[in-house]
Amino acid sequence: MRKLLLTGLGALALLAGACNKTKPTTATATPGELTALFAGYWERQAPLFPLAATSQGDNRYNNRLVNDQTRAFRDSLAGLYQGYLGRLTKFDRKQLAGNDLVSYDILQYDLQTRLDGLKLGLAMGADFPNSWMIPFNQFGGLPLALGQFGAGTGAQPFKTVQDYDRWLGRVHGFPVWADSAIANFRAGMKAGVVLPKTLVVKMIPQIRSLQTTDATKSLFYGPITLLPGTFANADKTRLTAAYQKAILGELVPSYKKLGDFLEKEYLPKARATTGHGALPNGPAQYNFLVKNWTTTSRTPAEIHDIGLREVARIQSEMNAVRTRLVFHGDLKALLAYMKTDRRFFPYKTPEDVLNGFRAIQGRMQPNLKKLFGRTPKTPFEVRQTEAFRAASASAEYNQGTPDGSRPGIFYVPILDATQYRTPGMESLFLHEAIPGHHYQVSLQQENTALPKFRRFAWYGAMGEGWALYCESLGRELGLYKDPYEYLGALSQEMHRAIRLVIDTGMHSQNLTREQAIQYSLDNEATTKEAATAEVERYMAIPGQALSYKIGQLKIRELRNRARQQLGGGEHLREHRPGQYQNKYSLAAFHDELLKDGVMPLDILDQKMTRWADAQ
Repeated sequence: MRKLLLTGLGALALLAGACNKTKPTTATATPGELTALFAGYWERQAPLFPLAATSQGDNRYNNRLVNDQTRAFRDSLAGLYQGYLGRLTKFDRKQLAGNDLVSYDILQYDLQTRLDGLKLGLAMGADFPNSWMIPFNQFGGLPLALGQFGAGTGAQPFKTVQDYDRWLGRVHGFPVWADSAIANFRAGMKAGVVLPKTLVVKMIPQIRSLQTTDATKSLFYGPITLLPGTFANADKTRLTAAYQKAILGELVPSYKKLGDFLEKEYLPKARATTGHGALPNGPAQYNFLVKNWTTTSRTPAEIHDIGLREVARIQSEMNAVRTRLVFHGDLKALLAYMKTDRRFFPYKTPEDVLNGFRAIQGRMQPNLKKLFGRTPKTPFEVRQTEAFRAASASAEYNQGTPDGSRPGIFYVPILDATQYRTPGMESLFLHEAIPGHHYQVSLQQENTALPKFRRFAWYGAMGEGWALYCESLGRELGLYKDPYEYLGALSQEMHRAIRLVIDTGMHSQNLTREQAIQYSLDNEATTKEAATAEVERYMAIPGQALSYKIGQLKIRELRNRARQQLGGGEHLREHRPGQYQNKYSLAAFHDELLKDGVMPLDILDQKMTRWADAQ
């Protein structure tokens, strides 16, 4: 998955059908005024989400840490969204075309969705929409994000003396944020809006791991160990003392306070139930979250049924591979074999695992030009996930900066290299790295013709749907030659189909955590530990896991429709931007799909329909 950071506008997907609800006034604004509106909105929201700005390469707010835990902050967001939604009514949508039309629809959808979420009691500016009475969990939130920003190797720059001082300014805001977060947790305890106990148990050691009595042993001391040799000695001495003081005087006490609260006060009040539907107003919130993450109007029940059908279809394909392998046993036995046989565990060190992924990149690199005319300029790296969060982390992609100063990074959690399995590595790389998230995110950010609110947008249905779709390109890219690796890819697709069943089951059909874990174990090649971490992720961020399969199915539908409409073969020998043929080519389809960035699926459908008609 793409790492969910504090992303400001575009972190949310959108409700279907909203674009035609606003009636234009009789006075129509000019295209220049529309462009100014887009730019003005971006500038207004950017300081409200300073961590997002940092991750996007905008360093103007690197010293800020906004306390987004207050009612005043949520009210300010509502005012901002309502104000810009009203200003959009000056424009006659019927007079717009091309990217102006797409931008209009996206901004209108997004503003309306954010307002709808706030009315339901959801915090719409956090890592992911959730009740404001649950400030963070084991999967995300500021306490974990702060560790990544402050380690010295993440999005926060530490190149100049000013950079180092700016980080200290950000640290100074954390104690107040922590106190406000505890107050919100307590409000949730009174209202019955609390996390499941099994999630809180995972949060406590995460928070405790960031406590220390020796500042030099802290994760946040990382920038000091990396102090540039070009700094003056006086600056080195001053910054070292300041960082030690900040760690022991502000960060550690705040993490200790959070850890003590979670362990002594919150854990005893945490709930035994699994799904979001068990919370007050939970069913209405979950319905919204399903719409938000899938950008469709499909109900939880409809998505549950799609999941069951996809599980059955993928099982059939896996059984066909099993037959070709002449494996003596049923599919469950084959999956068990893939989870235990030593042939699938060749690695000894974390670097061995990372090199395994780098080798995959080398094998498929020559074939990329057959499927893509546009390739990103942003550098790319494979790294091991930091130890403090590896136990509950999934493999993920962290975006680079548009100017290339920070690469896109594929993070791989490796708890024990000797237990890292090879089946599924190829499909994982296609999804998280190339051509999945790295191509999609980088090409979008590098497209300076887009308004900034679109360059840095994120809609999980298209973004994760694209990444999952990329897993199906393995054979076309020279991978999946080993049938067990193809089985690993099918198992990964099964994993996303299972999500449709489990997420909707837990949050709307009373499926328990234990039943969900067993369903995973029965249908995919995974371990109980991995299945548990995944299920608890779905418990933490309801609806997010639905975006992958729903988006993939839509992209596959668009590809099939374009091929049928335009005719011709799937491939050109080599494709370059601006050299599209009237005859359909897969490279042309991919380039068109990606060039304007992520967007809600309905808007994507309209855009791709216009493109096909124009061919």
